[in-house]
Amino acid sequence: MRILLTGHQGYLGTVLAPILTAAGHTVIGLDSGLYADCVLGELDSPDVPGLAVDLREVTVETLRGFDAVVHLAALSNDPLGSLAPEVTYDINHHAATRLAASAKAAGVRRFIYASTCSVYGAQAGDALVDEDAPLKPVTPYAISKVRVEDDLVDLADADFAPVSLRNATAFGFSPRLRADIVLNNLVGRAVLTGRVTVLSDGTPWRPLVHAEDIGRAVLAALAAPADVVRGRAFNIGTEQNNWTVAEIARAAAAAVPGSVLEITGATGPDNRSYRVDFSRARTDLGFEATWTVAAGADQLAAEFRGRGLTADQFEHSFTRLAVLERRQREGSLDREMRVVR
Repeated sequence: MRILLTGHQGYLGTVLAPILTAAGHTVIGLDSGLYADCVLGELDSPDVPGLAVDLREVTVETLRGFDAVVHLAALSNDPLGSLAPEVTYDINHHAATRLAASAKAAGVRRFIYASTCSVYGAQAGDALVDEDAPLKPVTPYAISKVRVEDDLVDLADADFAPVSLRNATAFGFSPRLRADIVLNNLVGRAVLTGRVTVLSDGTPWRPLVHAEDIGRAVLAALAAPADVVRGRAFNIGTEQNNWTVAEIARAAAAAVPGSVLEITGATGPDNRSYRVDFSRARTDLGFEATWTVAAGADQLAAEFRGRGLTADQFEHSFTRLAVLERRQREGSLDREMRVVR
């Protein structure tokens, strides 16, 4: 297929682009470049050809000639969503829905949407939730994902097959690192400080999935018959990676021998807690996640050491909110998160 990959210069996009290319697809990226320079060491493979376009400026003409769109681009940060909810909804909801509608108008037949398991939000009890569970998003980021999923169902027809991949919380190394997601953050702090500190009580459940497994899930969704995916949602991950925050912290500490684990409980319990059933993707897409949390923690620790991660990089280059605030202070990003060129 000829695929447009939005957010190709982000954390997931940098991992996904070579996976798609290696599978034989022709990939063109689309990215405004917010994090293009936030690279640890060197890129493992060069960027695919790309369009430097803000998601809000994509037109039908931009999308002509593509067989599929894989839509990753978003303001993917809960603190940012709470700080600037209007901008989050503008980009993550309205622009995403316009992108899908424009893709349909341009004759694109397959639309892969990167949603999130955080749409399940605060679930009661420890029972596994599947794709038919009630959605209880608690942040603007998660709310925007639910709204786009609903819009995609309305757009689906015989010629347009959108599918929502509800990815578990990502982990694993990418040269365009994110240090503000749970396992990456805890392993980074262990490497840099020798300490793994959890401020909550550690009891909430989190489902985790490696970035490379998300890439393999996208391949499966592209290859599946249209009738299997049209207008549907799939949880992406594995039940074996449903871990409590305390368990995730212990895995981070184990990956860095000698590090000290602290669970302080200072911020109290987190109401976002959910364990997820991933059987639909196994049954209908033939997808099975392969990375374990422990293996991912070991990978992160090795890459952080091997590439010389510093505390300054960790806090200021690989934390999304810090990058955006710095770019606004410098004048290269305006208040609506548009790149000033």
